Order: sequence, then structure tokens, then C-alpha cells
Amino acid sequence: MKTLIFALFLGFVSTTSGLAMAASGGIHLDEVEIDLSDKASLQRGAKTFMNYCLSCHQASYMRYNRMAKDIGLTDDQVIENLMFASEKIGDTMTVAMRSEDAKKWFGVTPPDLSVISRARGTAWLNTYLRSFYVDDEKTMGTNNTVFKDVGMPHVLWQQQGYLSHDEESGHLSHVTEGDLSNYDYNVMVADLVNFLAYIGEPSKIQRLALAKWVLLYLFILFLVVYPMKKAFWRDIH
Repeated sequence: MKTLIFALFLGFVSTTSGLAMAASGGIHLDEVEIDLSDKASLQRGAKTFMNYCLSCHQASYMRYNRMAKDIGLTDDQVIENLMFASEKIGDTMTVAMRSEDAKKWFGVTPPDLSVISRARGTAWLNTYLRSFYVDDEKTMGTNNTVFKDVGMPHVLWQQQGYLSHDEESGHLSHVTEGDLSNYDYNVMVADLVNFLAYIGEPSKIQRLALAKWVLLYLFILFLVVYPMKKAFWRDIH
């Protein structure tokens, strides 16, 4: 029985790893720490998302006022600093660009990013956003090692700079430097991925906050019930 369980476990791990590698075209994916309790990271990620993603991509399952409450901002702060594509704080994060125009310009309609972190995984997103490179054969002038022939331009080029790709080694190296150091750019991407993980499952913040109170309740209950159990069984024996 133990052998069967172990074999099933190995099969599950192998299948999961295989799917992850297949999704990335065999490229190694860099994990990223997701911490939904880090409000500062979520706020920085929200700022990057609003400035560089929301012009083409929408997150139609997320409302501005819900986001404000969850990541520690007031409605006024969101209206003043983060709302560029809507007029009402209760609106969802949609874009004005028509899907027909987007498909004509980019070759494909940019996907809704509401659940992209759950569809692709945070490691995939973290690697993808750091893996654009110069490719003169492409209309947008760039390609991506994780998503070959991607239609999306490198919208964060000013922060990261432009990279070249060595086909033999697979290494990426800077052609031009960006406004940010490599470390600061990686932090920027990590914050953005953290925010994308949040909008993919916003209720998780409440569940994590509630979990500590549930554990405390169970601990107190144990302190009460365990002596009762001992007293009960002492009488029986």
C-alpha cells in the first residue's frame, strides 16, 4: 500500500513538473515569493499594473473600491493616483480599447488578467516579465524566451532596458541599460506578480486573516476539552 501511494505521489510530481515545463517551452521558471499580507508590495504592484498593463489588458473581475479596501488604500487615493481608465470607484478594471482594434494591432486580443496568475502560475509570470529580448524580425521589435513569438511589446523596456538572447546558451544580456538596476527591476516585477496573484484570488486575504483567529479558537478549545477528556476517561478506568 505504501509503495502504491509513493508511486502515485511520484507520478503526480512528474506530471506537474512536466506540465510546468511544457507551458514554458522547456525554459526554467524562476519562483517568486507571494505575500498577500505585504500591503506595500501590493500597492507598488497596483501602481505598475495601472500604469503599464491596464492600457491594453483589463481585469474585469476586480473593482477599484474592493482593491482599495484589500490593499490598504482609501477610495480618494485610488481615484487620484490609480484610476486612469474609469470614472467611478465602483467600476471594474476595464479598458476603452476595442477587442477588434487590439487584435488588428497586436495580432491577438490581449487577455483579461483577472486570473492570469492562476492560469499561468506566478513563476511563469515572474520569468516572462524578465525575459523579453531584441528581435528585429518581429513587428514589435522584441520576442520572449518563455512565450515565443508573443504579440505583446516589452512595455517595461524603459525600466529594464533591452536584452539580447544567445540561442546556444539561452542567456540574456543587456544591450542597453534601463532606468532601474537589475535588482530594482526584479523587485518591480515581483511586486507586479504579487498584485496579479492578489486579483486572481482576492478573497484569500480575508481567509489568511481569519485563519489566525480560527487557530487561536482551536487552541483555546483544546485547553478546555483536553482536561475534560482526561477526567472522563479516569472515571471509566
